[in-house]
Amino acid sequence: MKMVKVESDENEGSLNRDVICHILTRVPAKPLLSMKCISRGWNRIISSPSFIKDQLKNTKLLLTGFILQDRYMFCKHDVKTISYIPIPLDPNNAAKLVHHNVFAFLPQDVVVFSSCKGIVCCRTCLPSPNPTMYLCNPSNKEWIQLNFPPQCDITDSIALAFDFDFEPSKFKLVRVKRVQKNHDDDEEESFYFTFELYSSETKAWKKSNEICDCNDGLIKNKGVYIGGVLHWLTEGDQIITFNVEKELSLMISVPVPACEFRTVPQACIGEYEGRLHYVQVSEQGLHLWCLDSLEDYFEFKWVLKHCKLLEDFEAEYPRLFLNLRNRVLESDETNPWMNPLGFKDGKLLIKVSAELYIYDMKNDNIAHACSFLQLNPQSLSHPTVFPHSLTLVSLKDP
Repeated sequence: MKMVKVESDENEGSLNRDVICHILTRVPAKPLLSMKCISRGWNRIISSPSFIKDQLKNTKLLLTGFILQDRYMFCKHDVKTISYIPIPLDPNNAAKLVHHNVFAFLPQDVVVFSSCKGIVCCRTCLPSPNPTMYLCNPSNKEWIQLNFPPQCDITDSIALAFDFDFEPSKFKLVRVKRVQKNHDDDEEESFYFTFELYSSETKAWKKSNEICDCNDGLIKNKGVYIGGVLHWLTEGDQIITFNVEKELSLMISVPVPACEFRTVPQACIGEYEGRLHYVQVSEQGLHLWCLDSLEDYFEFKWVLKHCKLLEDFEAEYPRLFLNLRNRVLESDETNPWMNPLGFKDGKLLIKVSAELYIYDMKNDNIAHACSFLQLNPQSLSHPTVFPHSLTLVSLKDP
């Protein structure tokens, strides 16, 4: 399609501004970011708060890539390496690009905590003489500085709860912290989680009275926000949830416990069509479950939505995969052969050996994303993965 360039604002004055806005508000954020460069007039239209509000109403937020935060397993120093893998428009002609400077617009090196609806929460790398938290939108390079939580350390997990209520300055952060219970010498160690909330309205942190008894630590996709509820995957067979408004926590059992398999399965959680999904890879194949919540917040059930045998992956992609089932059975739990890292909108970022792939479950096709070495990893541990979407939302006060 040929694009006609508007030469000046005077030419635009002869056009019906309402018609232009009506059309453009139905265009996804990614092409709109390029259209802002057509002219100053188009830039003003697309950047206006009223346009952004209508565009969010009329379009669906699309997954555009995965943010990967490198980390050390047991170290008091952060890893500065952050990578971004874009979703290829054509899986058969993937660009296979890895970006490493997505957050270069921030004044300091950061560690990503959470990505929610295109907005990213991060903090300065520790140790730091002046630790700071940021909320930013990488698409327009806007950022705001936040109060650093008291007594924050490198093990803390902070999740962002952000909704398109058309007031970008309104959001909440939730810090979940694992605490060891006091016990006698003859008792086993036990733990629980506490929750602290930061409100953009009060600009202060407060501790919730809610606690959640759980002996397992948090792993992978930390703080998936869906419909007012945050979800954390644990090392055990449980998912911790926290209702941000009601300040209620709940433990949800995974669909199939690890004891049902010959080897420890690998899993991750993510959002798809407004519901929590659980991805599990084992010698029995790749399975995707959807959490079907009932009317009561404390009632739920898992529904199997997708499954694929490892042998089917081999048969369909013989140049990519070989002897998958045996390799999965023989792999070490600390370094699994197949490891699902992040899931959003039906697309799964999965690591197989030393390669990363994007599996589109809806269309049942898989594309090579990059080599693990292209991430410039500083450690042998697997990175924390955050699905990300481009958005026009501005963090500046109108």
